[in-house]
Amino acid sequence: MTLLALLLAAAVQTPTAPPPACTSEAHGAFDFWVGEWVVTPNQEGAQPVANSRIEKLYNGCAVRENWMPLGRTGGGSLNSLRDDNRWHQRWIDSAGNTVDFVGGPAGEGVMVLTGLWKNYNGPGQDRLTRMTYTRQDDGSVRQHGEISIDHGLNWSTGFDLIYRRAEEKAD
Repeated sequence: MTLLALLLAAAVQTPTAPPPACTSEAHGAFDFWVGEWVVTPNQEGAQPVANSRIEKLYNGCAVRENWMPLGRTGGGSLNSLRDDNRWHQRWIDSAGNTVDFVGGPAGEGVMVLTGLWKNYNGPGQDRLTRMTYTRQDDGSVRQHGEISIDHGLNWSTGFDLIYRRAEEKAD
């Protein structure tokens, strides 16, 4: 066997090191949302509307939501910090609709993502949508969705949800 063949054989058999984990502080900015949740509208006495499983995946490089509304089909999102130093979320629902959001942290325990949601209230009714995720003092997470029909000059609430840890709701 020639030296070149030996080197090639050794290179094929040498395991490569895994890529470095996404362990920076910036990669942990959305960790407050990770968990098993029961989701209710943000109003006194509201009944749950969904369960949600948020997982940190892929060597710490992504956060995935599995949105499971009660009595309806669901959807989910995949979130990651990209090379542009911003967080990107792709939402996909069970009808195949997608929305792309971009943003980032707005303080400790706050994430703001904005995107154009096509057909928000029906065909041709596109809305700029801004979602603010805020860790609350009790450990819950508020997801406040605001919509704008004038390119972000004015905003109104489209949805307002509270994520509570599943084990807390069981009590």
